[in-house]
Amino acid sequence: MLVPAGRDERWARMLRSGRWRGALAVLAGALPALAFPAPSLWWLAGVGLVPWLLLIRTAGTGRRAALEGWLGGIGYMIAVHHWLMPSLHVFIVLLAALLGLLWAPWGLLVLRTLGGPVSAAGAVRAVVVVPCGWLMIELVRSWEALGGPWGLLGASQWQVAPALRVASVGGVWLVSLLVVAVNTAVALLFVTAAARTAAVVSLVVCALAVGAMAGWAPRPERSGTVRIAVVQPGVIAGPHSIERRLAVGERLTGSLAGRRLDLVVWGESSVGADLTRSPDIAARIAALARRVGADVLVNTDARQTDGSGRRGIFKSAVLVGPNGPTGDRYDKMRLVPFGEYVPARPVLGWVTSMGRAAGEDRLRGTAPVTMSLPEADGGRGLRFGPLICFESAFPDMSRRLTLDGAQVLITQSSTSTFQHSWAPEQHASLGALRAAENGRSMVHATLTGVSTAYGPQGARIGAPLGTDTSGAAVFDVPLATGTTLYVRLGDWPLWGAAAVLALYCALVGARAFLRRNRGPGQAGPDGKWDSDR
Repeated sequence: MLVPAGRDERWARMLRSGRWRGALAVLAGALPALAFPAPSLWWLAGVGLVPWLLLIRTAGTGRRAALEGWLGGIGYMIAVHHWLMPSLHVFIVLLAALLGLLWAPWGLLVLRTLGGPVSAAGAVRAVVVVPCGWLMIELVRSWEALGGPWGLLGASQWQVAPALRVASVGGVWLVSLLVVAVNTAVALLFVTAAARTAAVVSLVVCALAVGAMAGWAPRPERSGTVRIAVVQPGVIAGPHSIERRLAVGERLTGSLAGRRLDLVVWGESSVGADLTRSPDIAARIAALARRVGADVLVNTDARQTDGSGRRGIFKSAVLVGPNGPTGDRYDKMRLVPFGEYVPARPVLGWVTSMGRAAGEDRLRGTAPVTMSLPEADGGRGLRFGPLICFESAFPDMSRRLTLDGAQVLITQSSTSTFQHSWAPEQHASLGALRAAENGRSMVHATLTGVSTAYGPQGARIGAPLGTDTSGAAVFDVPLATGTTLYVRLGDWPLWGAAAVLALYCALVGARAFLRRNRGPGQAGPDGKWDSDR
């Protein structure tokens, strides 16, 4: 039990009550959300899962463990995505209930590895297997159609330097794996004496592993700097907001003249027109590029035609030079469910009447793009890779751009809908993970949220522009050469976790088969009834 019987009978009764246990499961699942911005209680991630683990450990039956895993998953998803409520209303509960089902098998896994008397070997097994189960949940829910990889547990460690070094080895996946391993080991401290010894050893091993990666993992080598400015108009609402936002962006960009810039970046949806069909707007932005002496990366949200002849609304990063658009354009590939398209619109189109879901689906781009800046001698200079909005949450997209030769990663975003929530800080924090994973600086430019920049190892550069700011900032962004282990090896923690779970399930299945064949009343060759623990 979480509380020994007789010490506090009221708590003991609550833990025997299915209704109270369900409520505790929801609250325990929601607790780790406090490790993310804006609270940023990063240290809580190391123990935030412990109450949930210990609760499931006392479930008693597999059915109850699966239920408490599901309820905790609902709590986690609502807490991490609560800022979506103004847009999705009650629909967020339905989505959380759907995604929370991913934690039901995990609840069974926790009960099997942590329930009952746990031996030293069983404790070690739990520290390995339970995090692997969690990682499979993060993999499945990272599918774009299920909302993407927002709120991955490892992302809560974006400001912890050793965790960023771990990310350079195995991405955010390896950070999540270690965080859950630490939680499992801490939970085992409350079990048996044999389990406590193994838990302490496991914690020491985790600490040594983090220290080894922090000290010996390859580090990108600095190779100069570039000066990149971000322009953040701030929230502009009311009539003619598109035209007014463009005017504010022009004014702020003009104020950067004489700053010896290499690139100016505007936020997502900073231009509401197709520049090929609006030569007057293109000419105004080109004039700004001449005035500040640097190309301007804008972002259009407009009906236009892509290279294959498709016509519809695209969100596109477009590079504009002194002579107009350079021809470099990237169309957003991964769209926000409900925000930019409605999945199965014929069935779910009714949600547009309840919240701020997209009235018309945006079209997707077909391939990532790296862009280049011209050098004074006419050659091609800095290569950078643009991402749009929540694409910065996907580790594979920034890794692909790095493999394609990007020297700097740039995200264009806008969080005006969620301006006064945790979302802007959470979104900006993802840049630290992407920078550390790839050994490339990341610039996060927003229309209204938090604009900031991170160096090749994930450390923040300068002071960010906050949600209440309308202004421009210039960052001296370090360049780096070389690649991280994550760029070279990819998502190896995911495949390793899948292999561990497959092996574990095979062993459990083999033991169950042997027990059935032995028949009732017969012990195994070692004299034990169940060697799992």
